[in-house]
Amino acid sequence: MSLPLLQPHEGPISGRHYLASTGDTVTWGWLPAEGAAPVARIGSGETITVDTVSHEGIMEDQGRDPVAFFGQFGIDPTDVLRDAVDIAAGHPARDAGGDGPHVTTGPIAVSGARPGDVLRVDFLDLVPRAPYGVISSRHGYGALAGELPHLPHPGFVPDPGDPEKAGTVSTFCRAAADLTGSMQVPGGRELRFPLAPFLGLVGVTHAGTTPLHSVPPGPFGGNMDVKDLVSGTSLYLPVQVDGAGLFVGDPHYAQGHGEVALTALEAPLRATLRATVLPAAESRALLGLLRRPFGETPEHWIALGLHRDLNEAFREAVREALRVLADLYEVPTDIGYAYLSAAADFVVSQVVDDVKGVHCLIRKSDFGAWT
Repeated sequence: MSLPLLQPHEGPISGRHYLASTGDTVTWGWLPAEGAAPVARIGSGETITVDTVSHEGIMEDQGRDPVAFFGQFGIDPTDVLRDAVDIAAGHPARDAGGDGPHVTTGPIAVSGARPGDVLRVDFLDLVPRAPYGVISSRHGYGALAGELPHLPHPGFVPDPGDPEKAGTVSTFCRAAADLTGSMQVPGGRELRFPLAPFLGLVGVTHAGTTPLHSVPPGPFGGNMDVKDLVSGTSLYLPVQVDGAGLFVGDPHYAQGHGEVALTALEAPLRATLRATVLPAAESRALLGLLRRPFGETPEHWIALGLHRDLNEAFREAVREALRVLADLYEVPTDIGYAYLSAAADFVVSQVVDDVKGVHCLIRKSDFGAWT
């Protein structure tokens, strides 16, 4: 059985506040900058449900017409999300080669947030909004840029602004109510895999008046693509500006560590979040001196490393994991280094977003008797 379609304002909405993605509440390709007017305001500790929109199916190299794009896969026009249609049709002309791809909803002002504080974002519920999604590979991007996807002919020059000359390969996937995805394989076969929805892009507004490109993540968060941050987990973000200016986007139904083809299974989510301001003194006592995004699951702390060089991203993740062990558990550096080598898992978050990501999973249970 396929998943139900969740059009804007329809179906169960569990947050105290609700935010739809519209031309007035999203940016496309860029992240909010300091001074951007909030599109919603919530109190610290309150919940908000955000209907996020995926960029896949509305991009220029896909025709910028989701009804036509998904129609080629047998999707009826009534089964295409109205907000995706409206954003594709109503957003101003984009520089397909220079703008980022992501539809970002926000900023959301959280009362009381000040620079130096930490914003805790709890992912309470991440519900698929459509029974399908897309995995795309584009020329010049991905782990095998230059090798895949195959060029249509020798001398082919991609043009992201012209769908007929882009050469983008988009793989259509179905999504079932039992949270499994499927794609068709030649010979009438079907390849199935589990879904684990998460938001690839979550951040707070950076301290600067120039909007940031949506692709590279940074100390403010952004497009980190950490697949472990599913429902029931939390992300801690150092606040950069008054009100925090929380934003979300890049919804995923499933992703492998690395996200090697360029995108994962991209598809829209109804995300219910709780945003809580941790004042500087409180956050320091709980998390130590936090200068970058930091994750938490019921089983693990998640230390992140971000850098354009994958080797340096790995080193950054090791350094941050050592900081966590020192600040949270007073483990000396040499002992912590040995512990990480014996007991922690370092995984590549993604290798496709200019700034690469590596994150370390530190088991809380190893320190259960210490707290």
